[in-house]
Formats: sequence, structure tokens, C-alpha cells
Amino acid sequence: MLKSKKRVLSTMCILLILFSFGCAGLGLGNYGKIVPDGNVMHAFETYQVNPGLNYYTSGSDVYPNAIMGIDKRYSLNSTLWKKVEFTPQTLKALVDNMQAKVSEINQSLHGFTILDTKGNDIGIWYSILSARTTVKIEDHSVVIFTPDLDTYDKYEYEKEESK
Repeated sequence: MLKSKKRVLSTMCILLILFSFGCAGLGLGNYGKIVPDGNVMHAFETYQVNPGLNYYTSGSDVYPNAIMGIDKRYSLNSTLWKKVEFTPQTLKALVDNMQAKVSEINQSLHGFTILDTKGNDIGIWYSILSARTTVKIEDHSVVIFTPDLDTYDKYEYEKEESK
């Protein structure tokens, strides 16, 4: 009997949480998303600079937590990203540094497409999977939060603890 009540209560709590997220999502129509894209990964790993994008980095100047490119028709509404004028050589240096860093912590880098609220491509993103962000669209302005400052450090801590 007690197990049955706990199960019913647990189910009700889960449904309430899901309902809350569903209702909250109704007011979030101005959020875009980031989706995995092998072509973006290939572009970064072959050091292709797209002249239609403004590029930005977050974190270290040597091995950024993320590199992103935003369509020049959009303005980035953030002071936390560093704008970078890439050439294939400067992009290669950063991507190579990021690859060296992630190999030390047994992670891998991935490419993503940044989409607006209607699913239109507005940019690209390159980072490890755990470098999460939020994309908010306001007309032709975009707010994209930087990944956590400890994007790589948390894996280094785990590596040290496992020794």
C-alpha cells in the first residue's frame, strides 16, 4: 500500500514538472538552438574561414572553450565574447591548440549549427559537448551565452581524482 502511494506521488510530481516545463516553453518562442553538424566540424578541422560570418572566441586565447561564427546579418549582443578576425592560419593555430587540450582530458571537439527560432542557419559553433549555451534571438540581434569558465578544468579535476 505504501509503495503504491509513493509511486502515485512520484508519478504526479513528474507530471507536474513536465507540465511546468511545457508551460514555460510556450513563452520561449524567441530561443534558437544548436544542433550537431558534421559539415561544421569538417570546416573547423580543415581551417575554413567563412567570409559571411563574424567569428568569436570564449575563454583562453590559446585554447578557447568555444569558437563560434555568427552570420554578419546578425549582431551579437554580448561583451563576453572576443571578436577574432581569422585567416586559415590563425584558425588552424586555435583549432590545433583546442585539439591538443581535449586530447589531454580524453574529450573530443564537435561542430554545431546555430539555428534561429524558425530553424534557419545563423551561425556555427565548435567545442566539446559539455560546453553548453543558450541562444536567444531578438530581431537581428542574438544573445549567446559563453560556456562555463571551467569547461576543460572539470575534466582535469576528474583526471587528477582518478589517479
